[in-house]
Amino acid sequence: MINFLYRNIGRFIVLVLIQVLILDNIQFSGYVNPFMYVLFILLLPFETPNWLIILLGFVLGLTIDLFSNTIGMHAFATVFMAFLRPHVLKIIKPHDGYEPGTFPRIYYFGLTWFLRYSIILVFSHHLFLFYIEIFRFTDFFSTLIRVILSVLFSMVIIVLSQYFIFRK
Repeated sequence: MINFLYRNIGRFIVLVLIQVLILDNIQFSGYVNPFMYVLFILLLPFETPNWLIILLGFVLGLTIDLFSNTIGMHAFATVFMAFLRPHVLKIIKPHDGYEPGTFPRIYYFGLTWFLRYSIILVFSHHLFLFYIEIFRFTDFFSTLIRVILSVLFSMVIIVLSQYFIFRK
């Protein structure tokens, strides 16, 4: 249990640092903004209580907000993503269910399952984040393009991390 706690605290710190120090400085024409920090919520164990996922989502989003000076936008989007996570897991549950001790990773459930799971959650996060940021519908389509491109770029980073960093 203590090892698990330290591993997740370490993952939290590393993902926030990668986001703040590296990925926040990457923008292609203002349309692609990769967000790898959402991987923390994606990789939480299945047994994590829903209230704790939402609380961790708030703390994670607020931490990113503090570094990005975005006044709660990341917190709101990450809490929304954390709220949706149990529902998405229920919808895409394999026929034999989730085995205790497994995690939502490519290693356990394969690429197709992981892509369905993460694309839904990452898209919902990005959709809320970018529309809160712009806070108007006059730029609806340009913001939607920005969401889609950022989801694609974020998903490439997330999937690559599954093969190189978070293998098991």
